[in-house]
Amino acid sequence: MKNRRLFTLGALAAASSLVLAGCSGNAEPPSEGGDEKPFAGETLVVTTFGGDWETAFVEAVVEPFEEETGASVQLVTLYSADALAQVTAQKASPQIDVVHFSGGQEYTAAQEGLIEPIAASDLSEYDNLVEVATVGLERGEGPVIQLAPIGLVYNTEADAPAPTSWTDLFDEAYAGHIALADFSNTYGVLSMLRVSDVLGGGIDDPSQAIADLGALAADGDAIVVPTSPDLQTAFAQRGTWLAPYAMDYAGTLQDAGLPVEFIVPEEGVTASLITANVVSGRENPELAKLFIDFELRPHAQKVFAEQMRYSPVNTTTELSADAEGTVLTADELASAVVYAPGDIAANRQAWTDEWNALITQ
Repeated sequence: MKNRRLFTLGALAAASSLVLAGCSGNAEPPSEGGDEKPFAGETLVVTTFGGDWETAFVEAVVEPFEEETGASVQLVTLYSADALAQVTAQKASPQIDVVHFSGGQEYTAAQEGLIEPIAASDLSEYDNLVEVATVGLERGEGPVIQLAPIGLVYNTEADAPAPTSWTDLFDEAYAGHIALADFSNTYGVLSMLRVSDVLGGGIDDPSQAIADLGALAADGDAIVVPTSPDLQTAFAQRGTWLAPYAMDYAGTLQDAGLPVEFIVPEEGVTASLITANVVSGRENPELAKLFIDFELRPHAQKVFAEQMRYSPVNTTTELSADAEGTVLTADELASAVVYAPGDIAANRQAWTDEWNALITQ
């Protein structure tokens, strides 16, 4: 593995000139022996989410990409909102090649010309990808590389039966033992929309779902948690029995020794999507597209699934026997309800205002 500099926000700007120089053809020429790899001397700057995600990402994508191409990858840790802000601020002089989003920011980035379209022909695994992974390409967005199903996380030691439906959040059996994700957390918005579907309002009119979920919090039947670590505390220390949340984090709770399981409601799951996008205006878009292609290959998808419990978006991914039961298969994902990021982006602030007005009463 090559030595790789991990950038902070402060260091990224200072290094951009070096990156551009490395990508402008000033690399050492190939050796006469022909052993030089096709992109030796070139560099990509790629965003990550840090922590365990980055550890898996390096194994799944970065190391194989560097080994096969000879290019170098420099990583900068940026969460989605900050990544969009960074790419927007640098539009005239971009310093990132591949940007990852987990909250639908790719829709805004595409609308504002911050990212380049990716064609089906750019992706060697296109024909093997689940439909949800590629629908955004038509809007100029990058493909979905990771998918986290969102359903119900249940405490198996609860003094209440295992839930079967999204409406069980309103069952008296769980009153006082529910945790809801705040709308500052995308999981909170997505689970609210699934409840709205079941109640009949859907994404067009989720007011009833917001009101009913907000009433749980206002009446003390539920607590509101902003982040994933807060959810772990809720299950470990605050007597939580039931929470709408992501399947991969249910696995994190299990790894921490908590007695929980992920339940797919009878009405089906929704999903949080992580996309990979080529930033417009850089000098090496083809290499950036190749990097994203690596993210969709079976090896990468296997690592994401087995280490992070993301459901594979490549149908040819072969998992170990132990891992097969920890993620949803492509067939199980076929019924997942996935919302257009543009619809969420257009309405999220209004929904959040409604939510905040209820939970702060």
